[in-house]
Amino acid sequence: MARNAWIRRTEERPQFGMWIAAGNAYTAEICAGSGLDWLMLDTEHVPNDIPAVLAQLQATAAYPIEVLARPGSSDPIEIKRLLDIGVTNLIVPMVDSAEEAAAVVAATRYPPEGIRGVGSALARASRWGRISDYLITAGSRISVTVQVESVAGLEALPAIAAVDGVDAVFIGPADLAASLGHLGNPEHPDVVAAIERAIAVIVQSGKRAGVNAFREPVARGYVAAGASFVLVGADVTLLAHGSAALASTYAQDRN
Repeated sequence: MARNAWIRRTEERPQFGMWIAAGNAYTAEICAGSGLDWLMLDTEHVPNDIPAVLAQLQATAAYPIEVLARPGSSDPIEIKRLLDIGVTNLIVPMVDSAEEAAAVVAATRYPPEGIRGVGSALARASRWGRISDYLITAGSRISVTVQVESVAGLEALPAIAAVDGVDAVFIGPADLAASLGHLGNPEHPDVVAAIERAIAVIVQSGKRAGVNAFREPVARGYVAAGASFVLVGADVTLLAHGSAALASTYAQDRN
């Protein structure tokens, strides 16, 4: 039975990736050819929907890069639709308990192990039935990463990481900072220390730890603490900062 390629890669060396938030295939394909290890297609905070995610999956398929997709929530219907269009690596936000983590895993598994609806004959995931053993092997093709981003999630972290079927836990610094009383300051020393402790708990559980950190020293610090995969940038952030820097270059000429 084939083993999920993303999890295999995180076991080999740290994986550095970027957020795809522009919500279009053109930008996703540009970033897929960057040489980074992975991309995250977001639907939680950006104007992205199922048809747009499908186009981005198709645009990035020709490149040697792993792709994760984040639903807006742990809604099993949303998860089912992402899986059916061919998402193989999920990263699910706002998981605060082992029970919530187990429900996420169940949404990715066919009965009797889970609750995923059986529609593979209609789905890109099975190549419309051309992958004859898809129903049997689907569980091994899919990786499940849950996001812990609150004080409640930190308290439940050992139990969350122990859930069978959870392959990795991703710590969300922005929401965690807010939960810890440091809204807008994900690099506050208390937040960084909490993240490093969380990474240690995840690694000790035998699971992979992920986090995002857009400043290189912070990203490298989390890797040193044991993180296996890090989001180190975002398409829209690079465009915003790059265009502002370009304008600044010629600011004097416009006065």
